[in-house]
Amino acid sequence: MKNIRNFCVIAHIDHGKSTLSDRLLDFTQSVNEREKRDQQLDDMDLERERGITIKSHAIQMHYPHDDGEMYTFNMIDTPGHVDFSYEVSRSIAACEGALLLVDATQGIQAQTISNLFLALEHDLEIIPVLNKVDMQTAMIEEMADQMIDLTGCEREDIILASGKTGIGVPEIMKAVVERVPAPKGDPKAPLQALIFDSVFNPFRGVIAYVRVMNGELRKNDEIKFVATEAVYGADEVGAMEITPKPTQKIGCGDVGYIITGIKNSSEIKVGDTVTLNDNPGEMLAGFEEVKPMVFAGIFPLDNDDFEPLRDSLEKLQLNDASLVFEPETSAALGYGFRCGFLGMLHLEIVQERLFREFNMDVITTVPNVTYRVTDTKGVLTEIRNPAELPDVNHRARVDEPMISAQIITTTDYIGAIMTLCIDKRGTLTKQTYLSPERVELHFVLPLAEIVFDFYDRLKSISRGYASFDYQPKDYQETDLVRMDIKLNGENVDALSALVHRSKAEQIGRQMCKKLRELLPRQQFMIAIQAAIGAKVIARETLSAMRKDVTAKCYGGDISRKRKLLEKQKAGKRKMRQFGKVEVPQKAFLDVLKLD
Repeated sequence: MKNIRNFCVIAHIDHGKSTLSDRLLDFTQSVNEREKRDQQLDDMDLERERGITIKSHAIQMHYPHDDGEMYTFNMIDTPGHVDFSYEVSRSIAACEGALLLVDATQGIQAQTISNLFLALEHDLEIIPVLNKVDMQTAMIEEMADQMIDLTGCEREDIILASGKTGIGVPEIMKAVVERVPAPKGDPKAPLQALIFDSVFNPFRGVIAYVRVMNGELRKNDEIKFVATEAVYGADEVGAMEITPKPTQKIGCGDVGYIITGIKNSSEIKVGDTVTLNDNPGEMLAGFEEVKPMVFAGIFPLDNDDFEPLRDSLEKLQLNDASLVFEPETSAALGYGFRCGFLGMLHLEIVQERLFREFNMDVITTVPNVTYRVTDTKGVLTEIRNPAELPDVNHRARVDEPMISAQIITTTDYIGAIMTLCIDKRGTLTKQTYLSPERVELHFVLPLAEIVFDFYDRLKSISRGYASFDYQPKDYQETDLVRMDIKLNGENVDALSALVHRSKAEQIGRQMCKKLRELLPRQQFMIAIQAAIGAKVIARETLSAMRKDVTAKCYGGDISRKRKLLEKQKAGKRKMRQFGKVEVPQKAFLDVLKLD
């Protein structure tokens, strides 16, 4: 146990975690030449295409140190985007140390600070690493000073590294051995293993990734999951090398996997404790329950795919514990699920993974956040769906969730960022200069305002130089209205949204305009309206496709042509009365991307 080191790699998005992890794997020769590739630990096509880490990835390496001892490293590469901070918290719970990476060209960003505080809460040993020092634009001395201010470390504690060239990799390996403490625990105590992740294998069932805190787990042991009280046999246990390596046992302090043949995904919960059935241990303090920030309906294109969609979401939930869902019905879209996400990128990734991994074509409704409504009798209820908002006569007040946002940027963009945040109903609470060129801004913003396009707009107005992180705060009273979209007088409930009264008209106009561009023209005229209750606040008209019925008239009296036109007009009027407007799937997705 004294030769085991468990550590994770934490940083802001695009600071080079996955590239540096590749160099550590090369240094320990954990990957042979045939299997080698860039972003070795990012095993999803989606991660490689976007150049981001979505899932935490654990890997075991073996390192011969200068003292002649062979050390076992269990490393977890974590995501950097704010939407996947739950993945980071789970990885941190399984480690004793963390490599804190900072890009030498960009400096400390919002997510760097957030992840550092998360690691310090769990008493992790922090090893500061300044990455990308080989680049011409690297500002090594300035960024080192920032890291000293942030972490309180000494100048000689900071390791200069480059994920591209491999600079500093031997120093990192040495620092992990010398600075990260060996895991604590009692090998002879009853087994207690923390499940920090799981995946679904179609042939072998659910594979649980565990960190053994006390005791040891042997192959064929009868194990019990404490939270669900399910009892199974451990068919296979092993270490997580590049390809899973079966072993006879995983001991105290180890990180490994268990295969039990479980096919029902609901029987394994991330954060649960694995123990032996005949000598049970107590439940470990697990992870905090994830709180979804954004809710949206996901519906299959074909109602027959409802059950396959449920199965797909359950399997996806195994290695994405932050996804929550419950069944719901819609008049326009039939049966589907109300899903909770950590943010808009998370929603986009889930939708993409449903299509790629499970071949599920789905329609997503307008995202909403959770509001609290107090009715006239004083009863408090939470609503996540526009249809649940009570009538104005039956509600005393509506509260919306607020967030505490932290934005780090250069001084050139302060004005533009303040304008954006104030436009989003934000309040500036604090402004701190980290250096003469860099400033940290703190805002209190309504969560509903950052759901749609806030992150994209922040990146575009700051030319990518602003970083953003947020924490849930509390609830504040708001003036909320339900805005319905009507097509020829009929509500399309999938496009209904809960919006602030001051923004309703602007959003209504934008949605009507967008739908006019997206809807295919019919044989009859379509009225596209946005309404609050009975009051129409915006309208666009999609004109009908018109056949030239007078083409066959060559000359003659005008009354002949007029008669044909009147007949066509009457036909269109009748068609409009009985015709139904079909909203294509692309329109549901594109109407959310308002300018």
